[in-house]
Amino acid sequence: MDKQTSYQNYRMEFVIFAVECAAKKAEIPADELYRRLDKQNLIQNLLFDCYDTLHTQGREYIADFVLEALHNWEEFAQKEKIV
Repeated sequence: MDKQTSYQNYRMEFVIFAVECAAKKAEIPADELYRRLDKQNLIQNLLFDCYDTLHTQGREYIADFVLEALHNWEEFAQKEKIV
């Protein structure tokens, strides 16, 4: 396995870890949280793209960060539909 493939695998494992931690904290199924994150494009823009910074943080921080970002993006999207 080359370095690029390993890096991609680590990022994918991190995304799974982050979604599961946040889902557990929010007490919702992980697949529901994943769907909501994906709808806001946060899987790519938040979890994959910020991997280098986020993977150094603790489980609690990551869960809070993901849930707060999702809340903010969903709230913004809702306001945009109303206007």
